[in-house]
Amino acid sequence: MDFALNKIGKYVENHTSLDQRMKDLKRKLEQLNGLKEDAESKMTTELQPRKKPKAEVHIWLKNVERINDEVQDLRGRIGESNVLTLVFHAEDASRKIKEVEELINQRRQFHGGLVVDNPQWMGQVLSTTTLSGEAVKACVEEIWQCLMDDEVRKIGVWGMGGVGKTSIMKLINNQLLKETGKFDIVIWITVSKEMSIAKLQRDIASRIGVDFSGDEDETTRAGKLFETLLPKRFVMILDDLWEKVSLERIGIPEPYDGSKLMLTTRSADVCRQVGCRIIRVKPLTEEEAWRLFSEKVGCDILNIAEVEPIARSIAEQCAGLPLGVITIASCMRGIDDICEWRNALTELSQHKKSVNGLKDEVFQQLRFSYDHLKDGKLQDCFLTCALYPEDAEIGGEKLIQLWIAEGLVEEVDSIQEKLDRGHAIMNRLVRNCLLEVFTERENERRVKMHDLLRDMALDIAGSRFLVKSGMMLEKAPDVQDWGKDLEKVSLMNNWRLYIPSKMSPPRVSQAHNIVAVLVWLTTLLLSGCDIVSIPEDFFEHMDGLRLLDLSGNFIKSLPHSFSKCPRLTTLLLSGCGIESIPEGFLKHIDALEVLDLSGNPIKSLPHSLSNLKNLTSLLLVHCENLENVPSLSNLRVLKKLDLHETLIKEIPQGMENLESLEYLNLGYFNRIEEIPNGILSRLCCLQHLRVGETLISGKEVGGLKKLQVLEGRFEDWDNLNMYLQGREEPPQYRISVGDVQWADHSWNEVGKVIGVRGCEIHTYQMMLPPDIEELEIHNCHLDCSEEYPLFSRFILFSLASFSSLKYLSIHRCRNMKKLFSPNCIPLNLQNLRVSECEQLEEIIASEVEQEERGMVTLEFCLPQLRELELWDLPELKRICS
Repeated sequence: MDFALNKIGKYVENHTSLDQRMKDLKRKLEQLNGLKEDAESKMTTELQPRKKPKAEVHIWLKNVERINDEVQDLRGRIGESNVLTLVFHAEDASRKIKEVEELINQRRQFHGGLVVDNPQWMGQVLSTTTLSGEAVKACVEEIWQCLMDDEVRKIGVWGMGGVGKTSIMKLINNQLLKETGKFDIVIWITVSKEMSIAKLQRDIASRIGVDFSGDEDETTRAGKLFETLLPKRFVMILDDLWEKVSLERIGIPEPYDGSKLMLTTRSADVCRQVGCRIIRVKPLTEEEAWRLFSEKVGCDILNIAEVEPIARSIAEQCAGLPLGVITIASCMRGIDDICEWRNALTELSQHKKSVNGLKDEVFQQLRFSYDHLKDGKLQDCFLTCALYPEDAEIGGEKLIQLWIAEGLVEEVDSIQEKLDRGHAIMNRLVRNCLLEVFTERENERRVKMHDLLRDMALDIAGSRFLVKSGMMLEKAPDVQDWGKDLEKVSLMNNWRLYIPSKMSPPRVSQAHNIVAVLVWLTTLLLSGCDIVSIPEDFFEHMDGLRLLDLSGNFIKSLPHSFSKCPRLTTLLLSGCGIESIPEGFLKHIDALEVLDLSGNPIKSLPHSLSNLKNLTSLLLVHCENLENVPSLSNLRVLKKLDLHETLIKEIPQGMENLESLEYLNLGYFNRIEEIPNGILSRLCCLQHLRVGETLISGKEVGGLKKLQVLEGRFEDWDNLNMYLQGREEPPQYRISVGDVQWADHSWNEVGKVIGVRGCEIHTYQMMLPPDIEELEIHNCHLDCSEEYPLFSRFILFSLASFSSLKYLSIHRCRNMKKLFSPNCIPLNLQNLRVSECEQLEEIIASEVEQEERGMVTLEFCLPQLRELELWDLPELKRICS
């Protein structure tokens, strides 16, 4: 009887213990699963392209799944147990509770985000536009279904030019980058009309991190690409393919095991030849085209009586092509004159007859946008963009400089005005959808030209342009390509281009002679071609040449035959590896206006440079071996002289005669100690003066009334005062006073900055410009009253509140006890650093009168302060009383 009771009691005890432990386990598990849901939700938000879960997070999630399965299994076993096994199950429950608690603690120990960069994930997010039309949306869905279907390995997206194929694929590209679990690599390659196997291989290599040494043959390059891509689940997108390509020749593995090949093309035959599942992109319906047109032109215009029916007719002319709709609507936006609308419809209708021979229907619409610019120079700026390779990302500043060099930007007084006008031209082309902004950051803009627009531009230019840029040419075009009307030649970005000493002779049937043709040539662009040498007679007959670009080559010497180019106005030879220039090279180029020799290892320049009386720009940037420049006395119309990062030791002789000079840059790293007195005062047109740590006279610079940018060093505070007295401060300045100090600053940063170092500062010298943004005073001695706060003297003498001052640094200033007084504080100060000022007692001084009355109730009044650094201040009593 006792045995039975004991057995029952033991059973009840074990069952009660197990029941309580299972309740505890359930509660803990619910807490753990809540943390799991939160982690998964947060991770979903953080998982962007090229990101992956942290390893510890991945392991933790797997362990949570495991513990859930094990607890479920434990519950099943408890339901089938008897009195003898209950004690063992109680112990199992205790262990599970402990494991769950450990997992809860692990989650709480995760710091920062739950994801990290994934070096194996490659791809680039692309800029996209809003897609219009139900057919287009259905097309996107069909493409996506094919991507998710493992049976479909190749997808061909087909449609006429301007229908929106690339826009659709950009959207697909970006969506793929979010599907991190499906593919390892998404590779976007723009193929274009002028396809080259070598260029395709290099483009793919740059996307997947494969390095070519430069001397591999096609087969070796293909092998490297194949080896890298084979183990990956890749998506290869070939945009704008014009003909069948051999995947084997390029190095692209045949898609299998989840990999995909996608292409866009204007030819259904290309899709069939490559073996693709074909998806056609159809034009917009009439109503869809009208909705898109209405959106882009603006509803306020369409509300004008009689405009809507004309606008509908114009939209119909676009044949359902989004590119045409957007381009024409952008041209008509803001026009409220019914006569202009009628004229636009007439022009569009007539263009069908004026563009005979063009292959694409959309050309008639694009040509309308070009004609609508109604400004010859603006149209020429647009055509000049076609000199760059197809689908090239063009640096905005570089493009504007080319327009300026070709005389396409209106001549104005200010350098900045020229750049502003260039930007205005670019914006006009962008607004009219003739250029598109590819990337735009704070100080950089890159633009692109749609391939259809480029085709149209080259068609308009006709025989005046010869453009073979970015085509991997190894020899110059044959003579039959050089027509008699030729004005501009662009062979830029052709690696290892060989220029023969004599062009191939013309065929017997050709009527004109190559010598006669070259006389017409005005622009020749050969940048980035790896040219090693130029034959002596190559330029012999190019009498009309105005613009020559040989930048990015490996030329060590130049031919004398430039002396036979009397009409040459622009000569661009930057980055060519030129080591020496023959004395006679510049001897007879009397018309030369722009000479760019930047980035060459030249040690000296020929004396014949002194005879270029029409020279307006002399660019020698990054000529790091250049030690001297010949006399500039005769260059009286020179406007721009850039000697940044050269080794010149003294100011070029005759500098005082450059009375037209607007831009002078000696950079930070020149070896010129001082610009002698009497030179700068004669350069009355200077707008941009940057001489780094070279000493300049405050009085002379103060007399340069047109100055817009100043960067230089004054010997002492007296010079700074002489500069500031009686003049308006330039919009940008970086001024050093005293010892050399700016070596750690980037040369192209200007702002509104003054740095004083190693000076005696007297009571009568406390003037500062009122718009100063940064001020540094280091290693100075204050020869004035110790009691009166330092900064209060600046405010008193400058009669300014210094509301723009954001940064103030005071270091090793002797004889200073107080920095600010309560009523003399720069209220917008964000960063204050004070260090090693041995006598400093207060940051914001209390008023003596208040202290005597016992009424010191000042507030710390720097409301914008973000950083305060104080160190090595042994006498500091308080920041603010």
